[in-house]
Amino acid sequence: MSRTSRTRTALLAVPAAVLLALVPGAASAYPNPGAVTGDVVVHDPTMIRTSGGRYLLYSTGGGLGYRTSTDRIAFAAGSDAFPAEPGWWSSYATEAWAPDISYHSGKYLMYYAVSTFGSNKSAIGMAGSPTGLPGSWTDYGVVYTSTTSSDYNAIDPNLFVDDNGKWWLSFGSWWTGIKMIQIDPATGKQLASNTTRYSIASRPTGTKAVEAPYVVKRNGYYYLFASYDTCCAGTSSTYKVKVGRATGVTGPYYDKSGVAMTNNGGTPVLESHGSVIGPGGQSIMNDSDGDLIVYHYYDGNDNGTPKLGINLLNWSSGWPVAY
Repeated sequence: MSRTSRTRTALLAVPAAVLLALVPGAASAYPNPGAVTGDVVVHDPTMIRTSGGRYLLYSTGGGLGYRTSTDRIAFAAGSDAFPAEPGWWSSYATEAWAPDISYHSGKYLMYYAVSTFGSNKSAIGMAGSPTGLPGSWTDYGVVYTSTTSSDYNAIDPNLFVDDNGKWWLSFGSWWTGIKMIQIDPATGKQLASNTTRYSIASRPTGTKAVEAPYVVKRNGYYYLFASYDTCCAGTSSTYKVKVGRATGVTGPYYDKSGVAMTNNGGTPVLESHGSVIGPGGQSIMNDSDGDLIVYHYYDGNDNGTPKLGINLLNWSSGWPVAY
């Protein structure tokens, strides 16, 4: 599908009023997800496009659920990433959460979390694959952990590689918020010469609900996307996506109003609207027609079933706007 036709398809479900949000000074509004069909019941999706043009999508559940598409519209389910769970998972849970897929030096990498809902006895694992396809993944074991005595939670990992080739892993959920560590590119695990655990987003007052970080660099700034408030409650979910930006990868990140993300800050990117309830669990993907925000939401027209959402992002204001 051409860039023009794919963009047009992504806009099919977007009312004209929403498009005004792209115009500086226009009233804020949120778009409906772009059109997707087929096997689109997912949670915490991460997606990549292969050199051959195939989209590979992994998500929470089982051995990490898999979907694939050739046009970014029609998705088909396949086998899980892992046909049998790695033995070490049983110390934390029986299924994996919130994968993060990327491609580096001829290999697909996937970080993921193993935990149980509401617990911070958690671990982040890592796997590699030459193709990114189910059944091809080699698990490399534990990358980072948290325990019930920790003040953080080792889930929702996201790998970011900076312009200098340094690797950084952000992660976290609730407790004292989102953290970041430096990763050794040779091992995919924490760099021995830098064991600092940086704090990059938190909510010190009120609810502690911030999680699912994703970092990108655009226009000279580092942008931190995160999910706020309550997920996983169907039509009662209050999940939403917010963003802040920084001049350095470890922060401090500030929202559009200048409030630090370590002090409850965050500029909204997507929130509930109409039958699109609790959008979050997001990842950011650069495609041929621009940046995408890939997320789940709870479908108010389908008893709160979690569905795949995909929208393009416009950066012309210096801040990401979904359309």
